[in-house]
Amino acid sequence: MQESQEEVGGAPRTCAAWSETLDEPMAGTAPVATSWLCLEQPGPWGHDALLRSHLDPELGRCLAERASAHGVRIQLIRSTGRHPDTGGKFSRTVYLAHTTPGASWLRGTELTAPEQLLDLDFAAFAAGEHGGWGTPRTEPVLLVCTNGRRDRCCALRGRALLEQLAGRHDGQLWETTHLGGHRFAPTAVVLPTGYGYGRLDPHTVDAVLADAAVGKVATTHCRGRCALSHPAQVAELAVREATGERGEDALRVRARSPEGVSLEHRDGRSWQVDLDETTLSPARPNSCGKTAVEIGAWTARRVHRLS
Repeated sequence: MQESQEEVGGAPRTCAAWSETLDEPMAGTAPVATSWLCLEQPGPWGHDALLRSHLDPELGRCLAERASAHGVRIQLIRSTGRHPDTGGKFSRTVYLAHTTPGASWLRGTELTAPEQLLDLDFAAFAAGEHGGWGTPRTEPVLLVCTNGRRDRCCALRGRALLEQLAGRHDGQLWETTHLGGHRFAPTAVVLPTGYGYGRLDPHTVDAVLADAAVGKVATTHCRGRCALSHPAQVAELAVREATGERGEDALRVRARSPEGVSLEHRDGRSWQVDLDETTLSPARPNSCGKTAVEIGAWTARRVHRLS
């Protein structure tokens, strides 16, 4: 932690420092989305990056409207390190990812005209159909939030993390726009599985990418699988902790009830996870510069095997 920027007289100053000091649980805080469109856009990003970057704002608005109508999440991405925007036409990396358990995939291509993305069938994409778009990507990618205009913790911690990783994981690490939960910075999501992470360090990044490459889930610093609701994210991680299961597609959410969430293993075993919705104390800022507020959280009270 950087004393001059994140602490004053030893007291937390930033939202990430507060969250870390209070040991706020991260399970069940990953962004919820099953389909992701990632578009390379160098240069600066504003608070609403699709409308406040060097991307044509009208194109950004059209993409945002179509994505919102079908539940697709759009992320701008840029290469790590220096990323000057030279303007004009240039080759951009674009990824499409679908994160539904058992049906996840990642495909990519290079485009010089990002307006071609308006030709995407967003409805089909949201349903998990790629229609042969792009080519399959066999290596996972990790998107690390560095969108400082949304919260300075992401810029401070996200960029510092990527600097420590310089020269490693070539082609797999990208800076990205807002992922939510900046109080857990550095935050990231791994595609195609869609597991979200927080408070990352270089060792954890190494583990996340190594495990993802062989179909496993790194559960340390994990916030949950983005294809699941927040309560289901907590339940799935609780079953993984209780059983040691790390296969990325080994578990399926079977049902949600007032008592909690039931999950089934591909081998037929199943569990009920009883959940509590609690309010964390004391109040803390959920973003830098914001007033301290009470924050709700889901916690797993009990994991029990079903016959």
